[in-house]
Amino acid sequence: MTDQQSVTSDYIERDQAEPSGTGLAIPDQRLPERLYLLPINNRPFFPAQVMPVVVNEQPWADTIDKVANTEHKALSLFYLDQAAPASGELTPDMLPETGCAVRIHHAVREDGKIQFIAQGLTRVRIKKWLSRKPPYLVEVEYPSTANDERDEVRAYAMALINAIKELLPLNPLYSEELKNYLNRFSPNQPSPLSDFAAALTSAKAGELQDVLNTVPVLRRMEKVLVLLKKEIDVARLQGEITAEVNRSISEHQRTFFLKEQLKVIQKELGLSKDDRTADIEQFRERLADKQVPEAAQKKIDEELNKLSVLETGSPEYAVTRNYLDWATSMPWGITHADKLDIPHARKVLDRDHDGLDDVKQRILEFLAVGALKGSVSGSIILLVGPPGVGKTSIGHSIAESLGRPFYRFSVGGMRDEAEIKGHRRTYIGAMPGKFVQALKDVGVMNPVIMLDEIDKLGSSHQGDPASALLETLDPEQNNQFLDHYLDVRLDLSKVLFVCTANTLDSIPAALLDRMDVIRLSGYITEEKLAIAKHHLWPRQLERAGLRKSQLRITDKALRQVIEGYAREAGVRNLDKQLAKLVRKSVMQLLESPEQKISIKPDDLTALLGSPAFKTEKRLKGTGIITGLAWTSMGGATLPVEATRIHTLNRGFKLTGQLGAVMKESAEIAYSYLCANLKAYKADQAFFDEAYVHLHVPEGATPKDGPSAGVTIASALLSLARQQAPRTGLAMTGEITLTGHVLPVGGIREKVIAARRQNIQELILPDANRGDYDELPAYLREGMQVHFARHFRDVAAHLFP
Repeated sequence: MTDQQSVTSDYIERDQAEPSGTGLAIPDQRLPERLYLLPINNRPFFPAQVMPVVVNEQPWADTIDKVANTEHKALSLFYLDQAAPASGELTPDMLPETGCAVRIHHAVREDGKIQFIAQGLTRVRIKKWLSRKPPYLVEVEYPSTANDERDEVRAYAMALINAIKELLPLNPLYSEELKNYLNRFSPNQPSPLSDFAAALTSAKAGELQDVLNTVPVLRRMEKVLVLLKKEIDVARLQGEITAEVNRSISEHQRTFFLKEQLKVIQKELGLSKDDRTADIEQFRERLADKQVPEAAQKKIDEELNKLSVLETGSPEYAVTRNYLDWATSMPWGITHADKLDIPHARKVLDRDHDGLDDVKQRILEFLAVGALKGSVSGSIILLVGPPGVGKTSIGHSIAESLGRPFYRFSVGGMRDEAEIKGHRRTYIGAMPGKFVQALKDVGVMNPVIMLDEIDKLGSSHQGDPASALLETLDPEQNNQFLDHYLDVRLDLSKVLFVCTANTLDSIPAALLDRMDVIRLSGYITEEKLAIAKHHLWPRQLERAGLRKSQLRITDKALRQVIEGYAREAGVRNLDKQLAKLVRKSVMQLLESPEQKISIKPDDLTALLGSPAFKTEKRLKGTGIITGLAWTSMGGATLPVEATRIHTLNRGFKLTGQLGAVMKESAEIAYSYLCANLKAYKADQAFFDEAYVHLHVPEGATPKDGPSAGVTIASALLSLARQQAPRTGLAMTGEITLTGHVLPVGGIREKVIAARRQNIQELILPDANRGDYDELPAYLREGMQVHFARHFRDVAAHLFP
């Protein structure tokens, strides 16, 4: 014990007498061989520390009392890296190798806790457990930590001192701990210096315990220096973050104070106004150069007067200000000068669209009337056609040819009439209608406004938008259009409205009556080829960032894409197929950047897969006729089949998802032929005994329309005569009970569908002769058309 006592004597505070009144003053400096043990949880305790320690009164009160009754007042503290059991029971394997012997001072009990000052003395290790239940008594030994005078130790000591000096300015708390240390130890003592430096850091408990376990001074100093350097880096980074935050806050505060001072100075000098005055002046400035109608000006003045007396923080102020913001933003009296140049318009339409000659001519006629009159107004154009034929792009071209701003919004699925005519201002979040928003965005009173998908308007409990559009699209009424939000009359008569639709069936008759209908039919292969070459393919190359020299496609390949992969009426699917070709080719170019690709017909299957449309084998034989039909997607061929099932009884069966109109056509055709078989050289008793089944293939597709009567009658006549009709011929038309052939619609679409199927001979109603003659020459070229007034004319061509 003498060697250990000589070592520990350096650690013991010279002034031992403490007038504490607690009975914990230590009369001598000797450390015993037996110490009571107390676990601590936060972090290991070091010999160079003097710190408060707080423990639970239960179960450690007995331990503190027994220590207080000893002569030396010493206790061993061991770090426990897990929470101590409530009973306080410990096992030797729960404690680390080394702890710290401390003297306790000023023990105080309060609220179930015991707090005392722990004065670190020296390292301690357990030799033997004398008590296995609290209070724990252990036999201990004190590892030797004699001073080491080697140069390396002195160098490390200097490094530690320099690191502590570097750490002091970063945190003022470190300087207080340094004062306590210097009161007890000399800076030249390396062992307590390293312990003090370790205790100074915020390292993890495991790292600190490793330092406490290390008795040799040099190794201990090496570990502590690393921890100290980490602490310096963390403290420096924290200081930088704090400085940056303070700098940012200071800048904001400075800016705020300067702005507030500037406001006060400007107000004192009369150079600035409050928010309300500034708002009113801003609204008046907006109206300075506008020609506001008298009624609208009166309404705006009333709202401005209301704004001038309202408090800026009131909800009514925000509502009034929002109203004035919209009302003064309207382009009252501002119009855009029209560019009524017919050659320019023709050039724009030809540049943007291939084909559609009749549509472009109709638009030019419309513009020519405007050029003669001096302004284009009073007409609402409705572009009707299948998807992908260019309805929206024609609207863009009309706006560009006139030089007017263009605004487009879709009304498809719109169910709330407030979207058209606006909400009343009494509602929270009220907004004007789409037309007011359009005029505000374009900044003129005569833009081109496109209403897309007008055939898909909905209706609900919130109103009927289609009915709300009646006032908007009526040239006789829209000069007094009333938006519910603005509550003033707007003149929409100068706006050119262009609407688009796929079909007319779902558009209310009253709304349709207000529009000038222009039909856009589907494209034939030649037109699609021109569109692909001049528009679609160059656009796809541009989107992919390719040059024309890098990727080419032959005309034969383009034609095969059109006929095998994109045979529908429009060109949207064709655009998708060309985009797919470009994507596949880009993959090849990335692998071999120097190559140049030319797409030929033989490459299409590998790039696009098997063709979706194959060359159809035309149905032929007795009772089979090819008809022509119109659909919202364009024209289509529609084969009709009739067969006799048996002769046991008379009957007539229809299949193929036929609508009510087509069923009526079939009944009429059946009745007419039953009454007139003799006139067509057929067995008069054929239908008296035959059970006939009439079928229109593609049964899963619903079909309806008043244009299949002639086709059905022809199929039944072929069956009754037991004679196959001529092949390569298609027909359309409706039949009456007396055999007359009635006119039908969609002649252009049906002719295009026949050309798409390479059918060159048609039978059309004589009443549609004018519709056929109006078709472009390229559609009529090579076609042989027979016009029929009566079904006898049809039969004469089928069975010559």
